[in-house]
Amino acid sequence: MDASAAGSGKLVAGIELGGTKCIALLARGMEIVQSARIPTTTPEETLSKAARHFEQWRADIGEPAALGIASFGPLGLDKGRTDYGHITKTPKQGWADSDIVGYFANRMGMPIGFDTDVTGAALAEYRWGAAQDCDVAVYLTVGTGIGGGAIVNGRPVHGLVHPEIGHVRVRRRAGDDFPGTCPFHGDCIEGLAAGPAITRRAGKAGDAITADDPVWTDVTLEMAELMATLILTLSPRRIIIGGGVFQGQRQLFRPLRARTAELLARYVARIDAAALDQLIVPPALGDRAGPLGAVALALDALRIA
Repeated sequence: MDASAAGSGKLVAGIELGGTKCIALLARGMEIVQSARIPTTTPEETLSKAARHFEQWRADIGEPAALGIASFGPLGLDKGRTDYGHITKTPKQGWADSDIVGYFANRMGMPIGFDTDVTGAALAEYRWGAAQDCDVAVYLTVGTGIGGGAIVNGRPVHGLVHPEIGHVRVRRRAGDDFPGTCPFHGDCIEGLAAGPAITRRAGKAGDAITADDPVWTDVTLEMAELMATLILTLSPRRIIIGGGVFQGQRQLFRPLRARTAELLARYVARIDAAALDQLIVPPALGDRAGPLGAVALALDALRIA
């Protein structure tokens, strides 16, 4: 059965757990039946509020078949380890080593899909959006941080850990001595091109940075290095870039594609600037990719349950 159709008529529950807000929802496929926005405070307060919404919706609407949790990370995703289902060494105060899956498994008694928020968004784009029919696809979010998820043949890429694309280091323009903002790596791509880094480089608040500000030149050059690296390593048919930075500065896509083509230097057959118009794209689902990512994880949990 096609991935977009498998289980899509079933009522499922989802949680998009972000660093500042949590979205709890019920959905049938792309149709979100109920949703509630919850501030991300302490684990107990945040998760208990989500659980109470689910209890009320189960009484009012019906029993969901599965739960999908798309969470900020880093996450424990290896079911053979004791930290499976946990947020692990996050810098977010109070959340390190929180057992997210265990909390809901003890309360809801249903299959649970668990992955990073960016991988969830990648799965949603694969089911319903810009990555449909792509055997290999990457979803990136560029906002307060940079994260990425990869999908191969409809399944998320896991291994030692989940992908940490935002912490890849890239080549920099000669003379660019900005130290970066990442507390772990300094000038990894997150430390150079996420929202806080752009604000610091520009010396002004994000909403005051105009489309012609010179800061975008370096951001484009560095992001193009990442695009070339992803194309040469994963060979994706689609790289989808979501998040507030690129969605607020859509003009960046054109120079990003052009610089990526220059870096590839026609080494990859049939990939030139025109082809990159179809390879490097914004999300078709827009800001719905996040919550629908939780839905996609729930549907995947049904598929493998």
